[in-house]
Amino acid sequence: MKKLVLLSILALSLSAYGQNDRVEVTMPTKYIGCHTITQFDSTSVFMEESGLSRVERHYLIEMLDYKGCLDNSVVKMDYDPLSAYVEIRQVVVHRYYSGLTDTIVSKSHGTVYDYIAPARLIYWGASQKMVEVGHLDPRDQVEVWTFRKGYTYALLGDDDSRYIPPMRGHFYDIVPFWSSQPVTEKVYSVNVLTSKRLQFKFYNSTEGVTIDSVAHGDRTVYTFRRSDIMPLKKEPSALADNDMQCKLLLSTAPDWESKSMWFYGVNEDYGSFRTTPEVSAKVRELLAPAKSELDSISILTHWVADNIRYCGISMGEGEGYTLHNAKMNFTDRCGVCKDKAGMLVTMLRAAGFKSYAAMTMAGERIDRIPADQFNHSVCVVQRRNGQYQLLDPTWVPNVRELWSSAEQQQGYLMGLPNGADLMETPVSPASNHYIRITGTSKIKKDGTLEGTFTVTAEGQSDAAVRGVFKSRQSEWQRNLELELLRVAPNAEIKKVTYTNPDRYLEQPVSITYKYSIPNYAVVNGDDLIFIPLTARNLYSRAMGHLNFDTVLDSRTQPFQDRCSRLVEISETISLPAEYRTMDYRTDISGVVSPAVNYGCGFKLEGKTLTFGESAMYNKRLYDAGDWPAFREAVRNQKRVAGTPVVLHK
Repeated sequence: MKKLVLLSILALSLSAYGQNDRVEVTMPTKYIGCHTITQFDSTSVFMEESGLSRVERHYLIEMLDYKGCLDNSVVKMDYDPLSAYVEIRQVVVHRYYSGLTDTIVSKSHGTVYDYIAPARLIYWGASQKMVEVGHLDPRDQVEVWTFRKGYTYALLGDDDSRYIPPMRGHFYDIVPFWSSQPVTEKVYSVNVLTSKRLQFKFYNSTEGVTIDSVAHGDRTVYTFRRSDIMPLKKEPSALADNDMQCKLLLSTAPDWESKSMWFYGVNEDYGSFRTTPEVSAKVRELLAPAKSELDSISILTHWVADNIRYCGISMGEGEGYTLHNAKMNFTDRCGVCKDKAGMLVTMLRAAGFKSYAAMTMAGERIDRIPADQFNHSVCVVQRRNGQYQLLDPTWVPNVRELWSSAEQQQGYLMGLPNGADLMETPVSPASNHYIRITGTSKIKKDGTLEGTFTVTAEGQSDAAVRGVFKSRQSEWQRNLELELLRVAPNAEIKKVTYTNPDRYLEQPVSITYKYSIPNYAVVNGDDLIFIPLTARNLYSRAMGHLNFDTVLDSRTQPFQDRCSRLVEISETISLPAEYRTMDYRTDISGVVSPAVNYGCGFKLEGKTLTFGESAMYNKRLYDAGDWPAFREAVRNQKRVAGTPVVLHK
């Protein structure tokens, strides 16, 4: 009997669940494929004279499917206890099926958990406050009230002073008015002293935006609204969302020059770049063999790049925009980008150079409103001719460059005593990042292909090719062989020689293969059929453009590659007999444009066939209008890699 009762309860439970599961959730066609909809999202900011901001947020999310339910089963707030204080004040679940309302957390009761946030490489004590919502069903709604004071980056202090932004007395914010899920209405209001002269601007789009301002005595409340926010369907390799979708920038800082002078001053006052006897002695040791100004800069940049491990474990004064001092960095031999940059500034100054820290934004555009649009710290050195040169010890370990060209077309701000305006890194010529594959081969009468080919590369292409040496030395030979076996699995690799990977500054990488590939070509009476080996995209690890999906005929959005790039491929092939004509059954047309150039050709002379291919990709960031030329060049290179040459006697 007891067993029957349990089975009956289970059957009733399953039946009830099935009824809920069968309820059809009707929604407008435009929401199909979406998991949630935010019915409203309201943020209210009150800025004090010091720059400290108090932020109250109230939002309500409705679940559209079970993925949305799962994604919102926990409410989370990320924060850094050293610079921000947060509260999850109330969480209420409105149950659709039962019509009931469950208050999960209120100001007077409920459990809010506070855990150390998951971390990788940077362990600075970031935390998460969270509330478990539990099981949700489609059409349930979660309503949340939160409070925050403070900001993102950490500077130590007492009481509320720790929550005042680094640039004291000023306020800034970057507000995304876009979302990966639909938002019915988003409101952002900020209450500031009128004397602070708030600057603001919407970027990328103003569709559906309204702006209101109301004066109250010596303060002004600005309110920004946007309705009916829909997720953008991004095309492959598109730019960052903040570079394409509606965002609001706000700042009370007057201009970038004042930000530059502040950044310079806060680090000079702290003593971030004050050398020590140990640092100065190391600089003298390193520069003993230096022969020129650039030689000295290169030696110090690469020493910091290769000897200061990227790992953020140091704590204490000097977090955020105040860089750790040289004593800490040199002792720990580890840190994040600002520690590497600070160490290099110190060593350059110890060598007699004028050097300063700079800020940049890796992966996104920096716009003109002087909000803190930075996520990366680098270094500048003033050359004898007065020109400033960018250096990035974070991005150039085992890279022959001093400034990574993966950061070209990127905004940056130098921290100078007299201030500096926002600047942009120039495009790096494609020829600075060449990969060349040059081969000499012979096809025997039985179809065996024998020969050699050499891969050389420079700049970012050098770094990509050199990736075969990043594993343990015992794996180098296997990694090298796999680059050929990937395109010719039955290849017999007789010998591989290469430049010393540890002495990468002395010369560009060069790798030479000697090989034999049985049955590579088809020899059939008067015909010979094969694909030139060098045409088959050997070392594609250095040809990021080949990863692009070329299905789209046209694009409406800009797109990005890792770096500008030059590909040059050539091979001279000795044939087993004299052939008179060539049949190439694909249309390979040349491409000529400001963004991309491509060319390919064959020349048959009796018992010799020569093959040449060249592709020049001139930018890192491309406009949508560059796509047809980019696409055609990529498709051509892929076609050549898969199309056999047919020779006739």
